Amino acid sequence: MTTLRLAVSAALVCVSVFAQAPAPAPSLEFEVASVKPSPPGMPDMLKIGLHVDGALVRVNYFSLRDYIRMAYRVRDYQIQAPEWMNTERFDIQGKLPAGATKDQVPGMLTKLLEDRFELKYHKDKKEFSVYALVVGKGGLKLKELKADPENDLSPDKLPSDISVVGERSGATVSFGHGASFSMSMAQNSMEGKRLNMLMLADMCGRFVERPVIDETNLKGVYDFNLTFTPEDFRTLMIRSAIAAGVSLPPQARALVENVGDDGILQAVQKLGLKLETKKSPLDLMVIDSARKVPTEN
Repeated sequence: MTTLRLAVSAALVCVSVFAQAPAPAPSLEFEVASVKPSPPGMPDMLKIGLHVDGALVRVNYFSLRDYIRMAYRVRDYQIQAPEWMNTERFDIQGKLPAGATKDQVPGMLTKLLEDRFELKYHKDKKEFSVYALVVGKGGLKLKELKADPENDLSPDKLPSDISVVGERSGATVSFGHGASFSMSMAQNSMEGKRLNMLMLADMCGRFVERPVIDETNLKGVYDFNLTFTPEDFRTLMIRSAIAAGVSLPPQARALVENVGDDGILQAVQKLGLKLETKKSPLDLMVIDSARKVPTEN
């Protein structure tokens, strides 16, 4: 369960924070950049995440699919890519050129991926079966938190320090600006702090078998807690690990076969929200080709 928990945490790090921001402007390039395969195995205490320290940018233990989400600011379900892009992980370090800001990092990552991985893609559109996150008939049961311009995430903010801390009791993903998402193994629960509805929808999408889109029209930030039965919680962990490309034994995969999404559907309803089934056309980024081994540093 420890490896599974850490793998799920890793998968959640770059969810929604990058996807919610506007498309990057024409990019600068990193002054100096290093791209290396991540060390094998899952570390006990994760160093996974994005860290911007002055002019130095470090991103650790991300798959190529994760980097694509970051660079092009798309969500996971919008990427159609080979399976190996979920499993091969890389560490990237780059030095910002003089005058560059952290908000230009996605654009510089775009240039890096296209140069070093020779990434080629085209855009498409496809109709998906999705869950739409909406406010339930009884109204929202969450209290909107007081706005804090210095602390809340917004579309024009790129966090400078996103990290994961894993312990025996659970794991916490910190997005900066007061926003976090944590999982408690002992209580079979998930807790969000100062998250907006787009982030909640993206989080839910990691644990179900179809995309989740935000149609609440709510713009504030909220604290929330989702609780599950032990069986439902285990199902959610396994599904998220599979989506993240984690190699699991057949016995683990068998546990989620023919299991529906009732656990998360019921948990969300307790917040005064609902996941409605519908069809929706979504933009796709179709990866045509990329190098498994990037060109040399």
